[in-house]
Amino acid sequence: MNTKPGFRTSEFWLSTAATLVGLVMASGVLPEQADNMWVRLIGGVVAVLAALGYTASRAKVKSASEP
Repeated sequence: MNTKPGFRTSEFWLSTAATLVGLVMASGVLPEQADNMWVRLIGGVVAVLAALGYTASRAKVKSASEP
């Protein structure tokens, strides 16, 4: 089985988008969210979960492709 490089998969781009949205929310860059602690906390959680989900997905694909 031939495995695509990670950056060529839809999982990579979706998790990248989710991570970026989460980081923007967590950073407080948006003025209406800067003082809302819960929005920042949820943004951080979204970023972490997106990164973990992508890592788990790639590990599963790579382990399945090994002989």
